[in-house]
Formats: sequence, structure tokens, C-alpha cells
Amino acid sequence: MMRTEEILKVFLECRGDAIVVPGRGGRYWVGMSTRPERDATMMGTPAMGGHASFALGLALARPEEKVVLFDSDGDLLMGLGVLATVAEKSPKNFYHFMLDNDCYATTGGQPVPNAKNIRYDLLAQGAGYPSTHVFEELEDFSSKLESILGRPGPVFVRLKVEPEIVNLPVGMRRRWQTKPREQVIADLRDELGPRVSGAALG
Repeated sequence: MMRTEEILKVFLECRGDAIVVPGRGGRYWVGMSTRPERDATMMGTPAMGGHASFALGLALARPEEKVVLFDSDGDLLMGLGVLATVAEKSPKNFYHFMLDNDCYATTGGQPVPNAKNIRYDLLAQGAGYPSTHVFEELEDFSSKLESILGRPGPVFVRLKVEPEIVNLPVGMRRRWQTKPREQVIADLRDELGPRVSGAALG
């Protein structure tokens, strides 16, 4: 089993110019990212359950850019239909990593329904993702990551991580999302320049 921070450190070495939606890994990612202008780390948006749809929208709007999402099991369960949508749209620039910790860690560690039995990689495969992977050990993940990112998407990668449960009241937690949605979108527009095709950001 891995720690989220360790996974993100490994990914950082292979990130390149990818747009990153750090999701539940954001509290670690904001402290290590070297390209914050290419990170979607806005306050309040997307809400829980919306990260995959948001990242998919970015990938479709910017087909020339690699988009990497760090989703979570609790998030994905709130909107499983997005797997079928991703598979149908089949964006070759979309890389869907899912942090699987068996619980809702940010709200006190309540168990995710049927957590020990759900095979999210098989759900993605059944929905139509052409490539799925599962990793439980950091060394194995490290050795395969560059190859995964070097192939066309959409790709789904289930990462088994330690829960790292947070019990501190929400009002007492340090905020890692420091920029409002509008600022994040403006920064991405400035960084990426005019869109090539598809829907506009925002």
C-alpha cells in the first residue's frame, strides 16, 4: 500500500507539461508542483464527485494538451456514469488516476460502500476504457508510470493508498486551495493561449 504524497512525488518526475487536476491529492500537490500555472486547484470547484467530469472537459477543450487527474474512490462513486462518457469520447490526452483508500478520509474516515470488493479498474474497463492498471506498491508504480504516460489515453489507473484520515474540524484546517475558480481559469488561459478547437474554458 502506498501514500498519496509518495505517489505524487513519483508523478512529478514524469509530469512534463501536463495540466494537472490534483483532486484529493491537492493538499500535497500544491507544495511540490513546479508548474502551478498548469494546475487546476481552485477553491470550492469542482465539488466532490465532479473532478472526473471537470478533467474530461479540460481534455476535450484542449486536445493538444495532456490532462492528468488524481481522482478518489469516494469521488468516483458519486458519478460512475462519467466512466462511460470518458470511454465514448475517448480523449487520447486523458489520464485518469484514482486514489483508492476505502473511505471518505476528509470527513472522518467513514467507509466507502462495499470498499473491499469494488474493482474500479474493471468498472472502467467494462465502461470502455482501452487501458486500465492497478498498483499497490510504489516500486511497481514507479517502474511503469513513464510507459503509461507515454501511451495514448484514455487510461485508468487504480492506486491503492493508505487512508490518511483527517478528523480536524473543517474550519480549523489549513486551506490548500488558495485561488478562486475564475483566477484558475484565467491563469490556464494565459498559460495555454488560444484554444485549438472544441468548447472554451469556463
